Amino acid sequence: MPGAVNQIPVRPVDGGWSRWLHRLLPGRCLVCREPGAAGRDLCPGCTAALPWMPHACTRCAQPLPTEDPVCGACLHRPPPLEAVIAAFDYGFPVDRLLPRFKFHRDLAAGALLGDCLVHATSGAARPGALVPIPLHVARLRERGYDQALELARLLARRHGLPLRTDLLRRVRATAPQSRLDAKARRRNLRHAFAVHVLPEAPAHVVLVDDVMTTGATLHAAAHALRRAGVRRVDAWVCARVR
Repeated sequence: MPGAVNQIPVRPVDGGWSRWLHRLLPGRCLVCREPGAAGRDLCPGCTAALPWMPHACTRCAQPLPTEDPVCGACLHRPPPLEAVIAAFDYGFPVDRLLPRFKFHRDLAAGALLGDCLVHATSGAARPGALVPIPLHVARLRERGYDQALELARLLARRHGLPLRTDLLRRVRATAPQSRLDAKARRRNLRHAFAVHVLPEAPAHVVLVDDVMTTGATLHAAAHALRRAGVRRVDAWVCARVR
């Protein structure tokens, strides 16, 4: 059934219980356990260390040393993504928080990262729908948790955007991307995604994922959506690996 992969119930990362508890108890830094500050579960030192993304290419989110909007690689070979926003460069303490959220169901880390991504995308062009990068059903059953879906839920709620989990499906169980080089990542994701085409499919879609490394996963998903008739595909991610 289309969309069934993302229908396993999981606890929202910014649920009411967490917010209620946070009001009663003083926050602790998720990285060093010192008292939190500025309304986040981070101490002043770790807050200051957050590697917010500097000026970056609008098409791939790679940091740029100049004020040019697009990097040379994207000018030479435009990617299938029209725009990419990454909240952070992948460094400390994000490199500690993201794996905890992705692999260990650390909901507090997810809520913190999601809040930062909401902030980073506050001025972005608004799409017709947010679409999380789906896990294959076998991987979801193994992990029991879809971090991209949880981020997309938070973004949809905070930005008031439609969330569509019925458009994109992962139809091939691929090898973990972290073990592969860039060329192997692209080959690994060939024909990995399928789109359930509906008459009311939005013209502009934003893909949501936790991290962008080579871009192979997001590009494969964007190609699938474009082949199905979506005219513009962007991506919002918590962090970009250089």
